[in-house]
Amino acid sequence: MAMPGDEAKTNETIAHRVFYQLSEAILSGELPPGSKIREPELARKLGISRGPLREAIRRLQERKLVTSSPRLGARVVVLTPALLREIFIVREALEGIAAREAAKNITDAEIASLRALLQAHEKQFSAGNSPVYLQGLADADFHFAIVRCTRNQTLITLLCDEYYQLIRLYRQQHRLVSGRAYRAFVEHCRILDALADRDAELAELLMRRHVAASRAGMEQSMRDIEARQEKPAKTGRRKTIKIASPE
Repeated sequence: MAMPGDEAKTNETIAHRVFYQLSEAILSGELPPGSKIREPELARKLGISRGPLREAIRRLQERKLVTSSPRLGARVVVLTPALLREIFIVREALEGIAAREAAKNITDAEIASLRALLQAHEKQFSAGNSPVYLQGLADADFHFAIVRCTRNQTLITLLCDEYYQLIRLYRQQHRLVSGRAYRAFVEHCRILDALADRDAELAELLMRRHVAASRAGMEQSMRDIEARQEKPAKTGRRKTIKIASPE
């Protein structure tokens, strides 16, 4: 016999799972920028009720991956230069603080773990200058790891929860800037050296410069894309959503 709180717990679990499914669909481009979030279609494909789906969509709105308006409804965010600037100004400041605090609190074991992480990343460039720097999900993300070393839960919440997915989305869509991949890796190595020396001031300076360089590269990527778009894209058939149903 189901207990009174069982249904609420089940819906929360489903909403959590669907939030990550939809996040990955947005990041991969399966749900492209500007596409409408159609609740009946998604609920049917995922085999869930509308309640948990709406909760998942609400969380996507909190993470800035989905926007909503009375006229247009819920849609996948369209990345713009203005939004990039806003996000990366905040990111530069917060990640600079995170690097400074990490330098004060990081352990020898965490430094060793970060070195192993960068060694794994370096393999991408061993056969030549890779055009992209793929860090994977959170557990393989250099920035994510540094923030966790701060021991500051507010920074962890802001950078690893609230802004992390949106930053990943910018990386995914604007990562093919010539030469930027290897430069980013080298900058990571320099930041780690500052952390290992427990040089908080240098760690903050290097991180702020690194994030600013990343922003400049993405802005250039957006300008290049805009220049190639000589005329508006033709409207085609609506993309079929292929999100897998739960097993």
